Formats: sequence, C-alpha cells, structure tokens
Amino acid sequence: MVTGSQSSELLRWIPLLPLFGAVLHGVLLGLFRRPLPRMAVVTVSCGTVILAFLASVAAFAELLAQPPESRVLVDELYSWIGAGRFHAEASLLLDPLSAVMILVVTGVGALIHVYSIGYMDDDHRDDRGFQRFFCYLNLFTFSMLMLVLGDNLLVLFLGWEGVGLCSYLLIGFWYADEWNAYCGSKAFLVNRIGDFAFLLGIFVLFAALADAGHPTVAFREIAVHLG
Repeated sequence: MVTGSQSSELLRWIPLLPLFGAVLHGVLLGLFRRPLPRMAVVTVSCGTVILAFLASVAAFAELLAQPPESRVLVDELYSWIGAGRFHAEASLLLDPLSAVMILVVTGVGALIHVYSIGYMDDDHRDDRGFQRFFCYLNLFTFSMLMLVLGDNLLVLFLGWEGVGLCSYLLIGFWYADEWNAYCGSKAFLVNRIGDFAFLLGIFVLFAALADAGHPTVAFREIAVHLG
C-alpha cells in the first residue's frame, strides 16, 4: 500500500447497499416471478440509496479527519487477478475528488429515486415493470459508485460498462414504443465506441508501464511511476 493511505472498510458499503437493492429485485422478479408491492419496492430502492448517502457522508468525514497530506482511504476487498508480477486487487479508493463525487452520486441519486416514485405512478402496467425500473436505478447507482471509487483501471472499466448497460435499459425501458427502443439501441451502440477507445487507452498505458518494468493497473502505482 502506498504510504499515506489509510484502510477503511466503510467504503465497501457505499456501493454494496444499492447493489443489494438491485439483486433483491432481480432475484424476486427473475427467479421467483414475485414482484413486491410498490411501497416495498420504494422502501428498498430509496432506502438503500439514502443509506449509501449517509455512508458517503461518514466516509467523507473520516477522510477529512486525516492529515491533509494523506487524505486517501482504501478498502481492499480481495486479490482479484495475479499472474507473475502483475496483480490487480478488487479494491476501492477514496480521495478528496472521489469523496465529492460519491456525495453527488448518492445525494442526487436519492433525489432521483424519490422523484421516480411519482414518475412511475403513471405506469399502469403490472407491478413487475415498476419493480424492474427501480432495479435498474439501483444498479445504475451501484455502477456509478464503482466508476468513481475504483482503485484500478479494471474496476473503473467494469463500473463504466455497468453505467452503459443501465443507460440502455433505462432509456429503452418502454421498449414497446418504437422511438424509445430506437433511442436505447442508439445509446448502446454509441457507448460501444467509447468502450473501444477506453480499452485501447488501458492497453496502451499498461503496455508502456510493462515495458518500463512496472506492469500495473492500480492508480496509486501508476501515479508513482508516471510522476
């Protein structure tokens, strides 16, 4: 671990809370075909994001309590990939920039979830569509948090892919409408262009670091070797 960073297991709960909501909705709808009542859906979806916001506030306060020169919190979940000298950890990193971003993501995300209660009130189909919409919202929030908190390029890329997938699912939610289906497909294809450029950048950066004897995708190590 780079000198100056502190370990904090609080970070993992920030993305895990909305992920729990998404998984719960997905399991009930996909495996058991049992949609929850709308009030229960709202309670789970909005509650998990509000709790994630409170956890973000606590993490922000913990970060501010650190000395200014070492305001970095790290939560290493497990060793993800290891091959020779290359290692990629499934870990999260909070610095002053990402601390502001998680407050924005969870704070604005919570408001969007609350707004969506009224937005979806006009959807008079069965409750499965209502629950599916909030499942996508929870998954979108989780993906954005992984994008912001990822400690390396691989975690960042997975968050990016999740955001792209959820954008497609939400834009094309009312897929029976031809225009909505078209817009969802268009967003999906445009995001694939970004994916290609993103992956190309990762490969070029990794190749340059590997040639210099530092095969890594971790942001803290990249900053050291490129600084």
